[in-house]
Amino acid sequence: MEIPKHPLAEVFGHLTTDFSERAVGYRRNKLCPFNNKVPNCTKDKAKNPLGVCSIFHNHSPVITCPIRFREDWLVVKDAADFFFPEGARWSSLTEVRLNDGDGKSAGNIDVVLVAYDEKERIYDFGALEIQAVYISGNVREPFEYYMNDPQANQVMDWTGQPNYPCPDHLFSSQKLFARLSFKTGILKNWHKKMAVFLDLEEFSNVPNIEYTSRREAEVGWFIYNLIYDDRHQRYKLVKFDEKFSKFPLFPSSSTRPSKLDKFMKVLEEKISKTVIIC
Repeated sequence: MEIPKHPLAEVFGHLTTDFSERAVGYRRNKLCPFNNKVPNCTKDKAKNPLGVCSIFHNHSPVITCPIRFREDWLVVKDAADFFFPEGARWSSLTEVRLNDGDGKSAGNIDVVLVAYDEKERIYDFGALEIQAVYISGNVREPFEYYMNDPQANQVMDWTGQPNYPCPDHLFSSQKLFARLSFKTGILKNWHKKMAVFLDLEEFSNVPNIEYTSRREAEVGWFIYNLIYDDRHQRYKLVKFDEKFSKFPLFPSSSTRPSKLDKFMKVLEEKISKTVIIC
């Protein structure tokens, strides 16, 4: 595929040059094809979403929206294989709040997988953390310019514009490890695992981590990439690699955890309100 002279790799899940009935409908209705919590894209603003899933950098697409990782729920399947034994029955919950022992929030967990027995009682769980790259520069301006007339602007040349958007890997890594610093101490105390999902380019900029075997691991690092599918003329999410480690040590890793049974009760209450079981 020839890389265009603008930063927009995917807009509402489709190439800027895709004018199939599906692509036009997704743009017109501002829909998300990647399992957002609602049918519409909600990135940045609910009423005027920034529907850019990925941008071009170094001639390749880089994922800029965490929801983009939910394509076909591949990340959930990989996490379940890491967390639970083969044949386990499990289901998923999104945006679960994690509190410390003082009742203060340690942040939301993007996705929690819960394993349950024949009587539908939860006996185990694991946490997913999804990291899309942050952007420096202005991506909304080329997005809105394109959306003003997609047909006319599908191959626009944005190269001479100021504030051309590009990945900010340093800031992205800082944000990721800041979030992990509050959660890992609690999960480690509970003897629960975490799966972290990153774009290939983002992972290449993560600080050095000492890896271990999958069997001994507390954290699974799953690295994904967007590969162009010539047959369907779109990008597909593909796992590139996986690494495993113990929980990284952070200054905040000593956060006093809340009681495990209290968190399990929260999960039981949330799962009782869902109807999807894998």
